[in-house]
Amino acid sequence: LMDGIVDVYMPDFKFWDNELSFLYMAARDYPEVARTAIKEMHDQVGDLKFDKDGIALRGILLRHLVMPNRVADTKEICRFISQQISKDTYINIMDQYRPLGRVLKKPEKYKDIARPTSTKEYLEALDIARKEGLYRIDTRWMH
Repeated sequence: LMDGIVDVYMPDFKFWDNELSFLYMAARDYPEVARTAIKEMHDQVGDLKFDKDGIALRGILLRHLVMPNRVADTKEICRFISQQISKDTYINIMDQYRPLGRVLKKPEKYKDIARPTSTKEYLEALDIARKEGLYRIDTRWMH
């Protein structure tokens, strides 16, 4: 549908676990849909390419928000990207998660994500990505 129209895709991939996706996003199939969509996006535009000024021209820039207590998801997501997409994938691993909305109103229901992502979790996520062979890791937005 978008083949030949979009130059740069910026998909998010937050959760690997179906049950957590259902609990936190009301979308049990989110991980499978995300994997399928990301594969298709990469098939269309490939790895991210820049011009001489650093402007993105074409490709995929994957965004992954590291969630508290969910570094296991990060490991599976990075393994998927490395093995099924490309080790040359440009990935923005983000630590900006902050609990808001329903999480703040009912922290007992959302206890695993009722706090910000820790620096330890974020650094572990970066280490995981590197160990999976990913090297185009954008960390400019680290808090």
